[in-house]
Amino acid sequence: MLNYFFHSRLTLGLAQSVLTALVALLVMLLARRRAPGILHDLPVAMLRGVIQIVAVGAVLAIMLRGPQWTSVFVLIAMMLAAASIVRKRASRIPRGFQLALFSICAGAGAVLAIMVFFGVIPLTVTMLVPVGSMVIANTMNTQSLFLDRLRGEVTSHVGEIESALALGAAPDAALLPYLRTAFRACLIPSVDNVRSLGIVWIPGIMAGMVLSGEPPIYAAFYQFVVLTTIFSASALTCFVSSHLVTQRLFSPQEQLLLRA
Repeated sequence: MLNYFFHSRLTLGLAQSVLTALVALLVMLLARRRAPGILHDLPVAMLRGVIQIVAVGAVLAIMLRGPQWTSVFVLIAMMLAAASIVRKRASRIPRGFQLALFSICAGAGAVLAIMVFFGVIPLTVTMLVPVGSMVIANTMNTQSLFLDRLRGEVTSHVGEIESALALGAAPDAALLPYLRTAFRACLIPSVDNVRSLGIVWIPGIMAGMVLSGEPPIYAAFYQFVVLTTIFSASALTCFVSSHLVTQRLFSPQEQLLLRA
């Protein structure tokens, strides 16, 4: 319907963005009593999102005319931004930005480096930046879920943790059951994405490759490659984060610092 009123691609895209934003606001308005804080954050988040994605599109248009290795610097900038967002979700964890950045670099950075080294992801702007951004974004979301769930688990079981410490347990041992719960919970979306691939959803990369002329079977294999890469990066990031977070939740005297 919108294409009858807007004839240029630019105005059509703007109209489509406005419509989807209005639908999102109406949904959150309907559910405002379930998550009151989200309704206040959503307009700012959507405004930031559309500005940022348009800016990225402009940067990619410039990068396509330059050296391909410059895509690495774009991914580094994305990791810094992702760590900053995770820090806000884990604001009660000391030195949260350093924790998030090191974990994302160790997880997403290491997995992407392996894939580039073996030629699974070509070192080109048109492939490394889109695929890398998906890996980093999912890694960011998974780590946010992990740290938020861990915070909830710890603050809900302060008595149990302090009792274990009083009985002589090390901080790692006292925290281990809640680390396991948070780790398993944060990976459920990634596992479900792999399990439902091709049945519940057909991701955009596969559709784009088919439309660009690639054989559908190869496009299907490559979509599986992308999703398993995302899972590996997310799991490795949270694994590193789970080892680093203990020293931030306890004092040098082995006292629990995070409380309700």
